[in-house]
Amino acid sequence: MGVLARRFDVPILMTQVTEHACRALLTGRERIEHYRSLEPFRIGPFEVMPFLTVHDAADPVAITVRHVESGSKLGVATDLGRPTAPVRAALTGCHMLVLEANHDESMLWAGPYPWSVKQRIASSHGHLSNRAAAELAHELYHPNLVAVALAHLSEHCNDGGLARDVIGLALDRRGYRGRLAVAPQAEPLEPFDVSALRRSAGQGEQLSLL
Repeated sequence: MGVLARRFDVPILMTQVTEHACRALLTGRERIEHYRSLEPFRIGPFEVMPFLTVHDAADPVAITVRHVESGSKLGVATDLGRPTAPVRAALTGCHMLVLEANHDESMLWAGPYPWSVKQRIASSHGHLSNRAAAELAHELYHPNLVAVALAHLSEHCNDGGLARDVIGLALDRRGYRGRLAVAPQAEPLEPFDVSALRRSAGQGEQLSLL
């Protein structure tokens, strides 16, 4: 993080609490810009809204990104622990969702991690299982949702096909007909043309978010 910021002279955006927790990783030469939960800020044509998640980290947040002119809205939520009411409210109405689907519960308990790590992952301050992600996706579905990407899958305690099947079934039950993808760990996810997806769904001309 600090190396990239210094090399390319780009700011690092974080809360003050997160900066304090990361001070050992920073040299003091980085450009730090602070934001606060539930206080939106602008980056070019986009409005970014950070909101708190429940996770065992220093001031963890997820975000929504809204294109101000078109209203297209992207939600990015990983390291959720559990989907609290404020998290669900913040993610309501997104046209695209990037949701954590970290582990299959059976694979987690049978997996190679120490017992303490398994308990942490499965706790309400840990990570979202496929089942919990499916329940959240089912709740967040609305007719204008055109794309869902599953992210932060465990290398040892999940399988991309399994995660897709579990979340896909939950979305199918709501009548979802959009794209569903699994984000790989070692390479970028392919671009999503939200503009084209919204047009094909009859939602009019919109700007691509990804």
